[in-house]
Amino acid sequence: MRSWFHGALIIGGMFVSASAFAADPDHGRTLAERWCVNCHVVGPDQKSATTDAPPFASVARRPDFNESRLAFFLLDPHPKMPNMQLTRDDATDLAAYIASLGPRGRAPGKGAPKSPRRADNTEQ
Repeated sequence: MRSWFHGALIIGGMFVSASAFAADPDHGRTLAERWCVNCHVVGPDQKSATTDAPPFASVARRPDFNESRLAFFLLDPHPKMPNMQLTRDDATDLAAYIASLGPRGRAPGKGAPKSPRRADNTEQ
């Protein structure tokens, strides 16, 4: 009986931790507005960017778009991008925001509650 109870606690903890570590597209939008807005069109309210970098909505609509691959890419961006030194959580949030602009996404602020795993560290 005791081992069953411990097993149930472990399985329950896995479900809680999985939902607690969900990406936060609202935080991703904040990061995009701070780091990416100079080169990319990062949201529907922005009309233009200063370079020919692709708009985030276009990136999210690509047939081969993969949120996990994008998050991994953001940890070590190509040379034209600034070295933002994003944490894994930041990269995941930014990728989630970009995904929210695509056909399978949902607008930030209209989904799961914000994750408790992040402190509001928008000042850097």
